[in-house]
Amino acid sequence: EKIGCLNKMNILINWILSAVTVFASAYVLPGIHVQNFTTALIAALVIGIINAFLKPVLTILTLPITIITLGIFSFVLNAFLIMIADYLVPGFKVDGFFWALILSLILTIVGSIYHNFVSEE
Repeated sequence: EKIGCLNKMNILINWILSAVTVFASAYVLPGIHVQNFTTALIAALVIGIINAFLKPVLTILTLPITIITLGIFSFVLNAFLIMIADYLVPGFKVDGFFWALILSLILTIVGSIYHNFVSEE
């Protein structure tokens, strides 16, 4: 039961950290626009849901090009998924593919740092 509780806590922390990252990115990057923190929470949730359900399917479908590009195409896929979230979440706007790519890189870096920190504990 304790492991399940920790897993739920990690999901919650990851969601809030992603929302803070999206919200902070809107202040730093001129191509990312977020209406308020609630919108950032919703955008992070939608990005998380898209990553959980749509990304595995698209990863399998694009595996040959990902292998040919030595994994770089996965960043393109992440940017595409962020653009889907842009379409679905009112108040969350990304001004094009380049900004979606930058946001996906930032989210990946922040998520990696968090997961490395959690795995050390």
